[in-house]
Amino acid sequence: MNGIPLHPFGRSGVAITRLGLGTAPLGGLFAPVSDAAAEATVARAWELGIRYFDTAPLYGFGLAERRLGPFLRSQTRDSFVLSTKVGRLLRRTTAGQPPDDPTYKGTPPERAVFDFSYDGVMRSVDESLARLGLDRIDILFVHDPDDHHDAAVAGAFQALARLRGDGTVRAIGAGMNQHEMLVRFADEAPCDGFLLAGRYSLLDQSACTGLMALCAERGIGLVLGGVFNSGILANPHPGATFNYATASPELVVRARRLDILCRAHGTHLTAAAIQFALAHPAVSGIVLGARTAHEIEENAAMARLDVPTALWADIRREGLVDPAAPLPGDAR
Repeated sequence: MNGIPLHPFGRSGVAITRLGLGTAPLGGLFAPVSDAAAEATVARAWELGIRYFDTAPLYGFGLAERRLGPFLRSQTRDSFVLSTKVGRLLRRTTAGQPPDDPTYKGTPPERAVFDFSYDGVMRSVDESLARLGLDRIDILFVHDPDDHHDAAVAGAFQALARLRGDGTVRAIGAGMNQHEMLVRFADEAPCDGFLLAGRYSLLDQSACTGLMALCAERGIGLVLGGVFNSGILANPHPGATFNYATASPELVVRARRLDILCRAHGTHLTAAAIQFALAHPAVSGIVLGARTAHEIEENAAMARLDVPTALWADIRREGLVDPAAPLPGDAR
């Protein structure tokens, strides 16, 4: 498997490769992707040793699941781990043609409707399995229930617990772009783990002393997404995006300081971003989005790139990370 190690997803009994493929770009995130390019990306990820794949009905309004399924069906089922999500059902608009969507391009004629009810989750899982052409899901996340906390606790998580009990899924949790509600779910819902996007990165450690510490203490699995903060840590420049919006001048300045330090030590900011995220003991793995085979190849190379210990010392000395955040150069 080209040396990508496995790591337990909390205490769920599921183990994932430390690098996973995130499939939002394969659903046409911000720009259309051809079927051929999507197929090549998934195949190259597999060749590189990636065996964890994360998707969702929202990603391209079913397109990512439909594109991922054929490749995974050609592999032995126990040779990979798949996560998808619930909380949105895909439905045709009443007029028959959905409105243009600013986020996903080249998508099928459906749009997402929020539904965190018990029955809605059961329908969502059946529909995801049909799009994927698989008979089970390994990890199932409640997807972005920011404005639907009560419905998620009363409905969605009850459905997930049943699905875990009958073997349809192996682990359950929530996937969000915020960390505060995930802390609440750790106490209120039967979660095995979480997917947190963007709130623990080389530029944003807002989850460090709350969610990250809680997951480490309780043995809750944690997957990180958005480790490049939607672009700024891949290419820090004025106009770069942070959290899917134009980054503030202050964030650009901070990202460029990180980039300058990386260059001074003969390494790359993307390598530092990936390896920083993986250094926290609570982290089971990270998912990296890619729209081409070349992108996932580059990301895998950055995960393996030598990052000098002295870089982390300089980042710490210049106050560019939370003092509580563990660094790859720390002795543990």
